[in-house]
Amino acid sequence: MEQEQTFLITGATGMVGGSLARRILKKELPCRIILPVRDLEKAKEMYKGLKMADKEKLDFVEMQLEDIRAERFFMPVDYVIHCACATRSAEMAARPVETADSIVMGTKHILEFARKKQVKSMVYVSSMEVYGVTEDTGAFAGEEELGMIDLKAPRSCYPMGKRMAEHYCHIYYEEFQVPVKIARLAQTFGRGISLRDDRVYMQFARAVFEGRDIVLKTAGKSVGNYCAIDDAVEGIFTILYRGKDGEAYNVVNEANTMKILDMAKLAAGMAEGKKITVRMEIEDPGRTGYAPDTGGRLSGEKLRKLGWAPEKSLEEMFMDVIGEMRGAWYAGNRSDSH
Repeated sequence: MEQEQTFLITGATGMVGGSLARRILKKELPCRIILPVRDLEKAKEMYKGLKMADKEKLDFVEMQLEDIRAERFFMPVDYVIHCACATRSAEMAARPVETADSIVMGTKHILEFARKKQVKSMVYVSSMEVYGVTEDTGAFAGEEELGMIDLKAPRSCYPMGKRMAEHYCHIYYEEFQVPVKIARLAQTFGRGISLRDDRVYMQFARAVFEGRDIVLKTAGKSVGNYCAIDDAVEGIFTILYRGKDGEAYNVVNEANTMKILDMAKLAAGMAEGKKITVRMEIEDPGRTGYAPDTGGRLSGEKLRKLGWAPEKSLEEMFMDVIGEMRGAWYAGNRSDSH
């Protein structure tokens, strides 16, 4: 009989954390999943559709990141995946101090937890934003090719915070031998994303679903790197089990790399009857909180060498999201009719 393994996943009410928890349950292995959450009712609502046998494997604990300490958990923990982080650009721009503190100090708390629990492996979920502003050379860049980040821009709290959190991962590995790896996620979306999410790809999907023009608030010159949530989850588990301690890995599907403007045109072309267009109404980035334009094209070669291979195209990712929007609309209309 297989031995029960215990996972601790932060950010369980987010798309990535929630998808990871559900993927573990889907494997039907003897396991226990600890989910520290800020809002217990929200978390239970998100997972209410699970079958009872799966619900019994979940342990929700209502607490802030800084309260996650080894001495508060009496059970052993085998694996840690740290996903919790701010995701809304407007919030980052409006609350840069709180954003930076949450990223850096939250990660340090989780690393200290992993050290004291002597976990088998940990993954810190980072972001492609650590690369900063880079030129579009046409080539795909590896994990060591970082660009410039403007230290004076409030919005830099996010990429700089992520860089510092990654540095904490490296030094916790070097000094304390914490077996931590880093997953640098490309822009990730697909099934399971909150339909209230307001990031650019969701704005595009919403416009397609509603049959209205896509309106860009920037010139759309920034190169976007994308990966379907299903593929990203498999990438994170590949890093957890096969990655090298102290190393960073890009989780990206190079086939889905394109400029924001081109992605907008791709999405518009998916509208029924192809009757919508792409328009520009450029706004001040200091107010919108959008990241500065970057030309970075990320390479996923390092992760692929561990045996991972992404499968979903950007068009399939949009189809998944629009399909969920359609399902939610039908469900809402059925409930209104009763």
